[in-house]
Order: sequence, then structure tokens, then C-alpha cells
Amino acid sequence: MALVISVIYAMVLLQVNFTYQFLRKKFFIFSQFMYDEYIKARLLKEVRYYKETKFALDQRYPVERAERFNKVIRKLGSTPEGVSYLDQFRILITQIGNAMGYIRMIRSGGLHCCSNGIRFVPDLQDIVSFEDLVTEGGLQNETVEAARIFDAVIGNLAKNFAEGTEYFKLLVDVFAPVFRNPKNRHLQNFYMIVPPLTMNYVEYMMNAKDKMNKKNKQGAAFTDDGFSIGVAYILKLVDQYHAFDSLHWFDSVWRKYNEEMKTVHRSSERGRGDEKLQQTIHLSLRRVESYMREFELLDYSLSSARIFFRADLTAAEESENKGEEPAEGKSTRIRGRN
Repeated sequence: MALVISVIYAMVLLQVNFTYQFLRKKFFIFSQFMYDEYIKARLLKEVRYYKETKFALDQRYPVERAERFNKVIRKLGSTPEGVSYLDQFRILITQIGNAMGYIRMIRSGGLHCCSNGIRFVPDLQDIVSFEDLVTEGGLQNETVEAARIFDAVIGNLAKNFAEGTEYFKLLVDVFAPVFRNPKNRHLQNFYMIVPPLTMNYVEYMMNAKDKMNKKNKQGAAFTDDGFSIGVAYILKLVDQYHAFDSLHWFDSVWRKYNEEMKTVHRSSERGRGDEKLQQTIHLSLRRVESYMREFELLDYSLSSARIFFRADLTAAEESENKGEEPAEGKSTRIRGRN
């Protein structure tokens, strides 16, 4: 069992290293997108707009601005398959999130295997040393050596089970200094692109779910948690949870769709005798309800994903807890396009 667990943890470390190399490549592409002159200018424009008008907007970033951002990016062009630049960026973030989900999955598998081996130890907080007991009993040297090896195996099992390597934290710590480096200022407005990204994601999920009921199910899906984990991970790297929360984005979404629901209900009351109008109103009502449901699922998914990365603490607070200096300025720059 000890040999099996050692092999499993060696495989886990190998996969973590593979994921690290994978993330390095994906973050280079991520940086190139954020470094694009048009994207930078557009995000700076949105940041200035919100800072100047947030009190007039009741500190809620308008849904209309996010929709306009989506439309403007779509006009820049798309692939032959109709995939826009923002679609590709969403896919990139989903791939990053899926990589983190993969790490969590193999870590959970390792802990499960380790728990099967440690279940026969009665008290992990008070493990008896068999080597000491055998030595006190005056048994032969071979027995003492066997007891020592047994203690080492039990100790290794207990350590792996009790601690478990925090691979999420490891992958945050290794990239965070680069993302928070002042030289990489083009990454500091990421939080402002999250609202249009969520709208892009919701539209994608609605189309993917519609394909579930069609004969050709290519591109069909009923869930995609990788996007939520990817957004939560990157917000942690750039230390922008509070900046994103200041947009009160989901509150703005609820307000918009609640107003649309009220408008649809008023139209329904006015046109009770018109059957065609009622059919149109019914379709509009279903559309609004679908959007609200998808945004609600995304809100829950993103909130859950943030728990993985301790979203309650900023980088300064985490450094203060550790007794370290903040991560800014400790590493080199992620280069984008010139």
C-alpha cells in the first residue's frame, strides 16, 4: 500500500508540473489579448466611465455597456466558424479553469487512496511508535528494523492525509507575483472585461443547451464550470476580487431582467384578447427567464469557485498573515504584443 501511495503522489506531482507548463503557455496568450491596443483602450474607457458615473449608476455597472462591448468586439472579425475574439478569450479562460479542475480532481483521487490506507490507524493525533515499543521489549534487531520501517510508512501516510498538498495555492503563488508586477499593468483591468465575458458565456450556454434537444448534438453541453474556475483563478492572480465586487455586476443583471419581466407582464395584461401577441409575449417571457436562470447558475458557480482561492482575503492581507511583503515587484514581466 505504501508503495502504491508513493507512486500515486509521484504521478500527481508529475501532472501538477505538466499543468504548470500548460498554464504558462495559456497565460502568454492571455497576456497578448490583454495587451492588444484596442482591448486596452476599450477597457480603460470602461474603467474611466464607471469611476466617473458609478454613484449616478447606484454603483452598478450597466448591462447595456457590457452588451455594447460584446457587439463592438464581434465587429472586429471572427473565424470561419463564427467564433469572435471574445469567444476565443472565453474559451481560453475555460481551458485555464479546466486545468485547475483537473488538478483538484487528481488531488482528490490521491487523498481518497491515502484515506483507504490510513483508515486502520485509530488516532492520527497520537500515533504510537512501534520502534520504541519493540526496543523496550528487547526484541531482535531484525524486528526493530521492521518496526522502524513500519513507523516510517505510517508517518508518511499520516502526513499525506493530514496535510495534502495545496496545489491550488501553489499555482496561485507561482503566478501571482508576475500578474501583480507593476510592469504588467495591462493585466490590471481584467475585472472590467468580466461582465461582457459573462454575457458571452451565458449566450454560449443557452445555445449549447438548445443543441441538447437536436439530432446533431455537436457543441451541445449542459454545464461548463471551467469558465467560473478560470475567472475566479485569474481574479485571484491579479488580486481584483474587490474591484470586481465593486461593479455589483450580478445585481445590475437582476435589476435589468426584473424590469424586463415587469414590462412583459404589463404587455400581457394589455393584450389579453390577442392570441398572436400572447404567443410572442410567452416567448419573450421564456427568453428572459432563461437568461435569469443562466446568470443565477453562473453567479452560484463563480461564488463556489472563489472559495477555492480564499476570495475573502486580498494579497496584502494574505502577506500580512504570512509576515511577508506583498507579491508586487518580485518577478518579471509577461510580455504582450508590441
